[in-house]
Amino acid sequence: MFETSAFVCLALAAVVSATNVRQCPGKSVPELSKAVQLHECIKLPCVLKKNTDQHIVIKFTPEKDVLDLKNSVSAKLFEIDLPFIGVDGTSVCDKIHTEDDQKSGCPLKAGTNYIYKDTFPILSIYPSIQAEVTWALKAEDKDVICFRVPVKIS
Repeated sequence: MFETSAFVCLALAAVVSATNVRQCPGKSVPELSKAVQLHECIKLPCVLKKNTDQHIVIKFTPEKDVLDLKNSVSAKLFEIDLPFIGVDGTSVCDKIHTEDDQKSGCPLKAGTNYIYKDTFPILSIYPSIQAEVTWALKAEDKDVICFRVPVKIS
């Protein structure tokens, strides 16, 4: 019984643990890897399976007041940034929560901690590749938070 409980606890900890992401060029977010969680991405590259949904949680603190916040998500393939269809360019205001998990929405206040939670599809039309994904939450075309993570789409 104890062994089963210990296994379940370890498995749950692995599922919700931080993802080892990298800084975007020219950015320096303290403890960035602790701020980003990609569901079931325990080791790199993160495996994204077609026809499934991927869950993401990003903790961030805007430096300026934000009226609207949008996703900027692309995968680099042969030195070309290809946008993630259905995710890139979408408003995320309806997916923003406070630290105590209350829906926040936009506008966001400078210096306040927020949590972005989303689920997005890994579409069957995505090519089966390994690539580096760049994910940013943007306000007025400026990064509020940005990270890179290697993925394998299969």
